[in-house]
Amino acid sequence: MYLMIFLSVCLTNLGNSTASMSSREEHDHLGVSQQALEMDSGEKRLNELGYKQELRREMTLFKTLAITFSSMAVFTGTPLYGPSLRYAGPASLIWGWVVVTFFTWFVGLALAEICSSFPTTGSLYFWAAHLAGPRWGPFASWCCAWLETIGLISGIGAQAYSGAQALQMIILLSTGTNKGGGYFASRSVFLAMYMTLTLIWAILNSFALQVIAFLDIISIWWQVIGGLVVIIMLPLVAQQTQPASYVFTHFDTSPEATGIRSKPYAVILSVLLSNYCLYGYDTAAHLTEETKGSDRTGPIAILSSIGIISAFGWAYNLALTFCIRDPNYLYDVNNETAGALVPAQIIYDAFHGRYQNSTGAVVFLCIIWGSFFFCGLSVTTSAARVVYALSRDKGIPFSPIWRRVHPKQKVPRNAVWLCAAICMILGLPILKLDVVFTAIISISTIGWVGGYAVPIFARLVMAEENFKPGPFYLGKARRPICLVAFLWICYTCSAFLLPTLYPLQWRTFNYAPIALVVALTAIMLWWVLDARKWFKGPVRNIDIQNGVI
Repeated sequence: MYLMIFLSVCLTNLGNSTASMSSREEHDHLGVSQQALEMDSGEKRLNELGYKQELRREMTLFKTLAITFSSMAVFTGTPLYGPSLRYAGPASLIWGWVVVTFFTWFVGLALAEICSSFPTTGSLYFWAAHLAGPRWGPFASWCCAWLETIGLISGIGAQAYSGAQALQMIILLSTGTNKGGGYFASRSVFLAMYMTLTLIWAILNSFALQVIAFLDIISIWWQVIGGLVVIIMLPLVAQQTQPASYVFTHFDTSPEATGIRSKPYAVILSVLLSNYCLYGYDTAAHLTEETKGSDRTGPIAILSSIGIISAFGWAYNLALTFCIRDPNYLYDVNNETAGALVPAQIIYDAFHGRYQNSTGAVVFLCIIWGSFFFCGLSVTTSAARVVYALSRDKGIPFSPIWRRVHPKQKVPRNAVWLCAAICMILGLPILKLDVVFTAIISISTIGWVGGYAVPIFARLVMAEENFKPGPFYLGKARRPICLVAFLWICYTCSAFLLPTLYPLQWRTFNYAPIALVVALTAIMLWWVLDARKWFKGPVRNIDIQNGVI
C-alpha cells in the first residue's frame, strides 16, 4: 500500500511538473525561436542528449501503452503454468505471483525515473553509458547493450515457441484430441510453425510503425476483453472446481516427476512463472523517439503496464487453478492434450465436462494464441529498435547495414530482418531437444532483465548532482528503490540458471548457462581485444552550441 501511495505521489508530481514546464514555456519567449517553442518535449530532450530526430514521432500515450502491454501479454506464462504447478503446488504459484509483483514495482519505478530523463530509443544501454560516467560509461554501455540485444531477440523466439505450441493444441483438439485420433504436430511441423510466426512478425514490422501501432491497439483490446472472457467464463463453465483451501494453501512437491526434493528449491522453480511474465515493460522506452512527449508518456506507459499485467496475470492463474479437475491427470501423456500443455487440458476438461465437445476450448485457445501473436509482434518491434540504436552507435559488426532506415516507412527494416534470422536459428534445436523452451526463456529473461541491472546500479551509485531529472523523479527515495530493484534482478537471473529437472540428462538439461557463458565470453573478449579501443558508447549525431540546435 505504501508503495502505491508513493507511486501516486510521483505521478502527481509528474503532472505538476508538466504543468509548470508548460507555464514556463508559455512565458519564456526571450531568445528562443518559434520552432523551439513548438518542439516536442521528448525531441527537445533528445537533441540535448546529442541526437537528431530521425524516426517519425507520431505515437501517442495510448499507442505506446498498447505496444508495451502487448510485449508483456496476459497469457505469456501459459507454457510455464504446468511445470510451476508441479514443482510446489498451487499455493507457491499463486502467492509467488504476489511477491514477484511487489518487487517488480521497484524495478519499474527505477526504470521509469531514468526513462523520463533519457527518452531515447537506445534506452537501457544509452542510460548505462550516461549514468556510469565517462570512465565506466563505454564498458557499462557495451555490457548492457549486448545483454538487452540477447534478451530481446531470444524473447522473439520464446513467443514464437509459445505461439506454435498453442497452435499445436488448437489443431489437436480441432481434429479429435489425442485420444480420438487428432493430429499432434511433429517436431518438424512445430518448427515450421515457429519459423512462420517469426517471418510474419518480420514482414509486419517492415511497414510503417503506424501499422504496428494499429495492430497493437487491437492487441490491447484483444487481451483485455479476451482476458476477461477467459478469467470470468472458465470458472463458470467448469462443473467441478477446486476449493479455495486447495488454491491458496495447498503445497505439494513432486520429487518423483521432477527429481527435486528440496522444498526451497522447488519453490524457487515454481515462482519462475511469475519472474518470466513480469518484465518487458521497458518496451515503452524503446519507442520514446517515436512517441510524443516521451519524457512523460514513457514512465506512465511503463508503470501502467506493470499494474495491468500483474492484475490480469494473477486473475488468469487463479481461474486456471480453481478449474483443475484432477491434478495428476494433467500431466498424463495419454490425456486429450498428450500432456503437452497443462492449461489446454484444464480448459478442455471444463468445456468437455459441460458440453461434451471441445469447441469452447478451441475458442479459448485461439484467444491465448492471439495474445502470443501480438506479444511476438511487439517484441520484434523492440528488438529491432535496440539493434538499430546499437548499430547507430557502431556497436555491431556491419553497423552501416543495420542502422539504415527505410526512406519512406521510416523503420529500421534491416535490423528487423537480422533479429528474425537469429531467432529462426535459435529455434533449430527444436528438432532434437525437449528443453528448447526452457533454454530460450532462460536466455531471454537473463539477457532482458539483466540489462535492467546495469543502468539501475549506475543510478544507485552515481552522485545525485550529476543526474538531470525528468518530469518523473523519485527524489530521496531513489537509493532504496534502486537497491531493492538491483538485488531482485540479481536473484531473478540466478534463478533462471538453475537446472529444472533431475537427474541431469542431455534431453532435459537447461543449456542456457552454457549458451550464455559462450556468448558473453565472446562479447567480453571482443571488448578486451578490440572494442574498448573504439567503442565509446552512444555517439552524438548533432552538435548543440549556445542552446541552439
